[in-house]
Amino acid sequence: MNKEMEDYKPSGKRLEVSAVALRKGNLNRNPKCETVICSNKNVQTMRLVISALCVLVLFSCAVAYDPLDPNGNITVKWDVMSWTPDGYVAVVTVHNFQMFRHIMNPGWTLGWTWAKKEVIWSMVGAQATEQGDCSKFKGSIPHCCKKTPTVVDLLPGVPYNQQFSNCCKGGVVAAWGQDPSQAISSFQVSVGQAGTTNKTVKLPKNFTLLAPGPGYSCGPAKIVPSTTFLTPDKRRKTQALMTWNVTCTYSQFLARKNPTCCVSLSSFYNETITPCPSCACGCHNKKNCVKSESKILRMVGAHTPKKDNEPLLQCTHHMCPIRVHWHVKVNYKDYWRVKITITNFNYRMNHSLWSLAVQHPNLNNLTQVFSFNYKPLLPYASINDTGMFYGTKYFNDLLMEAGPTGNVQSELLLQKDKDTFTFKQGWAFPRKIYFNGDECMMPQPDTYPFLPNSAPPSLITSPASIFLLLFFLAVW
Repeated sequence: MNKEMEDYKPSGKRLEVSAVALRKGNLNRNPKCETVICSNKNVQTMRLVISALCVLVLFSCAVAYDPLDPNGNITVKWDVMSWTPDGYVAVVTVHNFQMFRHIMNPGWTLGWTWAKKEVIWSMVGAQATEQGDCSKFKGSIPHCCKKTPTVVDLLPGVPYNQQFSNCCKGGVVAAWGQDPSQAISSFQVSVGQAGTTNKTVKLPKNFTLLAPGPGYSCGPAKIVPSTTFLTPDKRRKTQALMTWNVTCTYSQFLARKNPTCCVSLSSFYNETITPCPSCACGCHNKKNCVKSESKILRMVGAHTPKKDNEPLLQCTHHMCPIRVHWHVKVNYKDYWRVKITITNFNYRMNHSLWSLAVQHPNLNNLTQVFSFNYKPLLPYASINDTGMFYGTKYFNDLLMEAGPTGNVQSELLLQKDKDTFTFKQGWAFPRKIYFNGDECMMPQPDTYPFLPNSAPPSLITSPASIFLLLFFLAVW
């Protein structure tokens, strides 16, 4: 063994000496050592390349992929309905195909860049926010002459001659999973100085979507088969002259640095309440928060939303606009009950059409929901562990601003599965929770309310317990 070690050491020294000589530029190079060093460098280079590719793939997937709604997106469809002397008339439709993420107030904002020198002659059901420089036009003045127009929906109550089907909701669009009939918004646009045939029309590019804030990335416009339409009597089909689609996907990472909601937990079997993590939504608003009894709240305009949607938060340790509390309430023989409470801590925001997406393995046996609407989400057909809760219309579909009425709550009754059900290791608590499409910050698993392993010591060491124990022993 010693002889083998002695034979090994000189070879290591020769390799080290050869490498040093190679670094110094010695002409008497050892070909074997040079081959070993080159191969090591190649291996390190390949590892760096593979690592970089893996990071890029993971990042690209994270930007526009939601595991609870893998097919969710907003599709903007352009249907050319007729040609004009210098362009075309198109119907633009915004489809929200996201299951639990709606477009809330102040609504969507759609922008793009014209491929040539197009102008917007007129619009019905929407309007461009700026007209731009139209000084070169004589007589009829276009609605918008900007190279990069920005379009918004009209507000409710506009005159009938300015309305179009599925328009004029202030840009508010429901989630597809919540109400498909309201998950659409559309307007009509007349484009001039554009192509007048399918071959001469140039598609707009660089689409942007705010819904209402950032977070959406839009791909290029792609020509698709023309949309077909049924006549009112449903006996004849017509079709658009030309159709192209733009697909926009959402990423919470692009939308904001911090979460907008957090989750707290409690249970009947443990007195400990696990609160939201401290500064779960960032503490950048800590200096501007107000206490619940502050005089600022009685000032005129304190509750009025700002143009940039800057919140006025109640001072809390988590500094989140929304808190979702999950309480394991009761344990029955074949069922168990959970209470969910959603609390609003923003004094400047009412949440209409709110939604709550929850991932929990026992949702496949959800028996009853007492005051929320419920719809199972099946992102993967074989797994039924995700569901969406939302308010009942005219009852609790509006989550009011922070204050005494700034909360909604419901209870769930779930049937036990004897093969999987347990209260151990935090199984009774949700895996993920989303509010209005944004994932909420969960507490650390080691802080969850735990299931006691035995009776509390106080029940054994109390004088009454000791007396009863001695009494039964004496009788026995």
